[in-house]
Amino acid sequence: MSDMQHEPFGARPELLAPAGNAECLHAAVCAGADAVYLGVESFNARRGADNFTLETLASACDYAHLRGVSAYLTLNTAILPNEADEAMELARQAYRAGIDAFIVQDIGIAAELGRTLPEARVHISTQMNTHSAAGIEAVAALGAKRVTLARELACEEVERLTALAAQRGMETETFVHGALCVCYSGQCFMSSMIGGRSANRGLCAQACRLPYTLHNKALRKTLDAPGEHLLSPKDLCAIELLPMLVQAGVASLKIEGRMKSAEYVYAVVSVYRRALDEVLADRQRFEVREKAASDAQPVGELSVVRYEASAGDSQTLAEAFSRGFTTAYLEGRRGNDIMSYGRPNNRGVFIGRVTQARDGSVEIAAEDEIVEGDVLEFWTNKGHFAYPVERIEPAKGGVVRVPLTKKVGKGDRVFRVRSAAAKFADDANEPRIPVSGSVSLRIGKPLAMRFSSGGFSSELEGAVVEAARTKSVSEEEVREHVDRLGNLPFELVDLEVDVDEGVGVGFSQLHKLRTRALKQLEEAMLERYRERKLPRIESRSSKPPYRSNRCDVAVFATNPACARAAKRAGADLIFVPALNYKRGEAVIAGQVSGTAEQAGYPKQVAIALPTVDHDLSDQSREGVVGFDPWSYVKPGKPVLVENLGQLARAAELGSVVEAGPHIPLLNRLALESAAELGAKRVWLSPELSLHQIEALGKDSPVPLGLTIMGSQELMVTEHCLLMSQGPCSEECASCARRKSPHYLKDRKGYEFPVVTDCCGRSHLYNAVSLDVAHAVPDLIDAGVSAVMVDTALMNVEETTKAVQRAVRARDIALSGGNRVAKAGDVTSGHLFRGVK
Repeated sequence: MSDMQHEPFGARPELLAPAGNAECLHAAVCAGADAVYLGVESFNARRGADNFTLETLASACDYAHLRGVSAYLTLNTAILPNEADEAMELARQAYRAGIDAFIVQDIGIAAELGRTLPEARVHISTQMNTHSAAGIEAVAALGAKRVTLARELACEEVERLTALAAQRGMETETFVHGALCVCYSGQCFMSSMIGGRSANRGLCAQACRLPYTLHNKALRKTLDAPGEHLLSPKDLCAIELLPMLVQAGVASLKIEGRMKSAEYVYAVVSVYRRALDEVLADRQRFEVREKAASDAQPVGELSVVRYEASAGDSQTLAEAFSRGFTTAYLEGRRGNDIMSYGRPNNRGVFIGRVTQARDGSVEIAAEDEIVEGDVLEFWTNKGHFAYPVERIEPAKGGVVRVPLTKKVGKGDRVFRVRSAAAKFADDANEPRIPVSGSVSLRIGKPLAMRFSSGGFSSELEGAVVEAARTKSVSEEEVREHVDRLGNLPFELVDLEVDVDEGVGVGFSQLHKLRTRALKQLEEAMLERYRERKLPRIESRSSKPPYRSNRCDVAVFATNPACARAAKRAGADLIFVPALNYKRGEAVIAGQVSGTAEQAGYPKQVAIALPTVDHDLSDQSREGVVGFDPWSYVKPGKPVLVENLGQLARAAELGSVVEAGPHIPLLNRLALESAAELGAKRVWLSPELSLHQIEALGKDSPVPLGLTIMGSQELMVTEHCLLMSQGPCSEECASCARRKSPHYLKDRKGYEFPVVTDCCGRSHLYNAVSLDVAHAVPDLIDAGVSAVMVDTALMNVEETTKAVQRAVRARDIALSGGNRVAKAGDVTSGHLFRGVK
């Protein structure tokens, strides 16, 4: 943060909690969340959670709003061609139900929400991969009020982007706790390509948590690693960094976990609530200040002030769920210390060791109390297993005995992965809403009650109060019966009672009037949501559909030799990644190779920008290695862009912009928004089927392209996957590992190529190459006017054959002939099977 001008300590940020179901919603609010995010069955990135329905959404919003908590709907998945209308209707009905904001990935949905529901707040999901100033500018242009920043940003980058967002009238949100994806969010195709379950559609199969081995293809051997879960990061825990994030001006601190239990939500939110309140209550103590100048310490560096969680809170977080904790990218860490190579699931907390095992039981020297209902995990020399404790018997010297039939040995470690003591007791009326009230019982006047809470009030009158015929009512009795709130969600914190002597009244009268008055108060508190009206939808003006009688063959080439081979084979357009354009960075068949650079790139190649391009700074890899992809982007020249920020920035520079497949443009609304932002052609997502492409092609306002051959990129990771071999200097330009082709092998023997670029980011590719050249006639009929051959993992000979095959497939299709033969030992991706 040394290059920033610091404002006074930041305003109060909200604590944003996950709510995968009603019980988790209650847990989040009871624990002190300021806001919750939740989803319904469709269009949310955690479709495997219990989620809500439109019928239960209104009651969930009411529960939150009565307690001063905001509710955000996750509408954060890729929207397929036939789903845009359904997604928009869901948003409209959710707005009527009381949702405060929509968390959106699709740029078309974001723009349409702004047009048709102008009163609704749009929050940009982390799935939109916003990690640069250009990204902030782009989402602000969509009318967003908030953007969730990519997890791969350092605190200093977060601060810079937050300041820029504030200048555009927008807030930022950042994750502070929970699971980390090894891939940049919104860019993972691994789950869908392997099993048809798309992570970008909310059905991630977590292939990244499976075991893999790293291999050097040239050496033909398995490389040593600290474990076998080479794609599994630790969990994020940024509680220490709360002072810096608060001062950075972040408006919302987000906890991950819509697939987690209510116990997890309650435990984690409670700890972060205490921590955040402490930081905000003692701002002077936690303010990050510039250090005084000295010979050893130049002016401008900051004193890092960290929050220190108590031992109890640290254990609570670990026991809730933990693969091991890391602050990861927030502190610029991207090496092996952020990875959980040893295990991909909850490790819990260490509880003790086995002292003896015999006769169907095991004795444990426990460092903490073990109770019935705990789930323990035993780590033996033959693996580990979980065990629910059903019975405990005391033994001598603080040792406990539990029945166990599985084999364990003396000294084996024991962890607690679920604590019975942390069980969340769900009560839909908790936390109760504090109210103040008054009751007036004056003879000859109507019974009157008034209640108020949070600036809202209700007042009702009942029957005329009469003198007692037998026993009069005392003030104490009135208080007792008015305070019997039972199943009402209120808590009476103050009650004024004005009672004449000798008053007679039936207690049922008090109960009924109190209930009616409190119901009236509840309605008053929710009135602004009840009054919401859906505006009439005006039809939008649309560009006429694009039509073409030609089909270009484009090639993606990562080295001069393959680029020249592609041109000789008949390619119409060649894209060269900015990552590989600089001399010394040519990659052929997955390895850095100087021999492929003996001749330069052919003239008139187009630049392809990387999927990830952080701003140049001391904290970004671009700044560290001196890589500026924008130095290759020229006005009037074609450029392939791979994120929303690049699309907006390149169009502003006057380039001929082609939107790449890493920008999820899967429906007409998204295509129209891309065209309005300046896209001259859109390369479609590999997750679209032929039928869906046909639906898009009928009325697409821009030309459409599709990759038909090559190896599909599955992931882009900030962490270099080659680091598992051992210590790394992060001097990527001279890295010997990059000069050999590597791959990850899974349990079934499939080999997934790994390529690390000049910034140290890794690119993981599918084990089976794509080839749908035989479907080119169908694609042209569907409206595709350009096809791409991706030669990133090909050599010159393979490139020549692939491009010739694509050109022949195109020529045959346009001449009305048949089609090229279907290739063997390849995949057709999702062209004929789609995604779930």
